[in-house]
Amino acid sequence: MNVDAETVSEDLLRRFDVPGPRYTSFPTADRFVEAFTAGDYCQALTQRRSGLAARSMPLSIYVHIPFCESLCYYCACNKIITKHHDRAASYLQYLAREVDLHTQQMGVGQAISQLHLGGGSPTFLSDDELAELMAMLRRNFQFSASGEYAIEIDPRTVDAGRLDCMARLGFNRLSFGVQDFDTAVQKAVHRVQPAERVFALVEAARARGFESINVDLIYGLPRQSPESFDRTLAQIGALRPDRIALYAYAHLPERFKPQRRIDATELPSAAAKVAMLSRSLAALREAGYVYVGMDHFALPDDALAVAKRQGRLHRNFQGYSTQPDCDLIGLGVSSIGRVGVTYSQNAKTMDEYCDLLDQGQLPVVRGLALSRDDLVRRAMIMALMCQGQVQFESINLAYLVDCSTYFAKELQDMQSLVDQGLVLVDEAGIQVTARGWFFVRAVAMVFDRYLQTDRNRARFSKII
Repeated sequence: MNVDAETVSEDLLRRFDVPGPRYTSFPTADRFVEAFTAGDYCQALTQRRSGLAARSMPLSIYVHIPFCESLCYYCACNKIITKHHDRAASYLQYLAREVDLHTQQMGVGQAISQLHLGGGSPTFLSDDELAELMAMLRRNFQFSASGEYAIEIDPRTVDAGRLDCMARLGFNRLSFGVQDFDTAVQKAVHRVQPAERVFALVEAARARGFESINVDLIYGLPRQSPESFDRTLAQIGALRPDRIALYAYAHLPERFKPQRRIDATELPSAAAKVAMLSRSLAALREAGYVYVGMDHFALPDDALAVAKRQGRLHRNFQGYSTQPDCDLIGLGVSSIGRVGVTYSQNAKTMDEYCDLLDQGQLPVVRGLALSRDDLVRRAMIMALMCQGQVQFESINLAYLVDCSTYFAKELQDMQSLVDQGLVLVDEAGIQVTARGWFFVRAVAMVFDRYLQTDRNRARFSKII
């Protein structure tokens, strides 16, 4: 997508500097209810086993490893800070119990095409523990030869030898948590990792044939400035990862206790954050990256960029994906899953998670069974988020509605987005423009009926 500086001016970025959901699901996870129980989830698993999905649609699996040796002050993830690595051995036993309870409901040997280990820090596990985890998963699931198998990397915990182990275990995609190369910023957020170490690891990963390497960056951190972030972007251009995830830091110390250690007076101003984003878009475009959508950039020949060009993007709780829309099994404390027309989430504390498994129960504590209206709106929102367009006829046929009347109010509300050149609307459907793609969350929000009646949007990150 070729976008000039005028298209994403700082004035337009400031106009949409408002909170909103990331739409890794719809309805969003804040709508899950405790009335949805482990019994409801078991029913969804059983229905999958007896339905066409088990034979025609591979699974995606997410495994949450909550442990970290050191606290990063910006972190909003569910994590446990500990230097006691013996805790990992016990956790792996509970993960095995959770998998056993799943296979009791849906059988052994279902195909998976996507695996993601997140956290926390998955590299908190030793090589032997990673091997134990992967062996357990391979005993219970059939890994597709063409699947995407990713692990998040804390560069402070990995060397070339560990990369050898990951390659042997079948991981083909790596994601490095960089955030910023500036040493002053690293000290302010308690995550010091020299750029030289990251460069050496990426070079070693390439030599070992990993298919795709992602780097996470965050703008809006303490002690950052547009000029300092320019320097980090220049280093990223030299590093040249296949993918880049560029996130805006949301300072919510009332919700996330680690953030209380950040000196709020050192945070960049709103204007400086907008300048960082604007300059990032220009710098990454100049470096040859394609803007895939909402925080994600990729080199033109990366599978994510190819999927974007071909209209094959999908979206799940890990963000954009090239894999077909499929059921997701979430394993581990706090993990979220999607099976059929349900969402589910595991217990968020280790004590509750382990206690439920000790009782022989799946550790699901809340979730949601989607209504017909939820399904129609999810189809609209995901089409916008992934393909940047909606063909009304396809929605009408799939859900037996008439979009022009069903969404009459929403289409009227979109007029302001039309006037700003973000979308085109006609009788056939909605098309997000090149300019609008940078604000696609704002477009999707129009169809979120929960959000339209919700006055408390501050819990969400900013949409740009």
